[in-house]
Amino acid sequence: MKTLKYIRLAMTALVIGMAVTSCMDDDWDNPTGDIPPYGNNNLQETNVVTIAELKQMYAGALKSSNDTARINEDIQIKVRVTGNDVGGNIYNYISVYDGTSGLIIAIGQGGLWGFLPVGQEILVSLKDLYIGTYNYQPQIGTPYTDKQGRTSPSRMNRTLWQEHFKLLGEHDEASVTPVEINTGKLNDTDYLMEYCGRLITVKGVTLTEADGEATFAPEDAVLGNGVSREINGNENFVLRTSTYADFAATVMPQGKVDITGVLTRYGSYWQLVMRTADDIKTAE
Repeated sequence: MKTLKYIRLAMTALVIGMAVTSCMDDDWDNPTGDIPPYGNNNLQETNVVTIAELKQMYAGALKSSNDTARINEDIQIKVRVTGNDVGGNIYNYISVYDGTSGLIIAIGQGGLWGFLPVGQEILVSLKDLYIGTYNYQPQIGTPYTDKQGRTSPSRMNRTLWQEHFKLLGEHDEASVTPVEINTGKLNDTDYLMEYCGRLITVKGVTLTEADGEATFAPEDAVLGNGVSREINGNENFVLRTSTYADFAATVMPQGKVDITGVLTRYGSYWQLVMRTADDIKTAE
């Protein structure tokens, strides 16, 4: 039932997002189809920096567990989408990569996969957005202050996001290739931080709790609308699955598997977030 509820909410959000965009963009009814009906088509490449350079520029805001800095410079990043909400497991963010580093962009909108498919290149204007950490996870968004007074970059509203990105060409899923990481370094924080926010693959690993009956995310084992499953018996390196994921009720495979997903961090936990059920396969 939760899965159906999520799908309904996502589709509703998508319809609303399309309506908002159509009001913002006079080219919605463009007969040639040359002008994308999403994003800000007036953006031009002016001062593009790499994600690695961006992180260096704002290194101070990325050191602590929760911090936020406003981006005052008129700079941009040119990136490809590596992860989205197509499988219901990723919620209100996309992961992007530009050949130097990965990053999470937090967006308060469902149905992002509809116009930001994996492999879609985008230009993102960063001026007046915020960069920082949420429980050590580097990301872009707008500031949110919790009950403890900690401020982190959180989900920007969809209207703001529409102003800050531009679609570049057609999406090319083949251009997105996960990087295989060393499973012998799953306890090495410095090593894993290099891949935080990126699409990665861990090969020849086991899901500790897979017994032929246990599912990825049963509703009776929920902590924060998701379930963490240890990988290779490591309690700090886990497969994180939302109870809203399309494959939440699927039985986890036993034996050696190869798992692809977006690597995220939550405090001392490293979370591998699959995009769809196709991201896990029997090891070769």
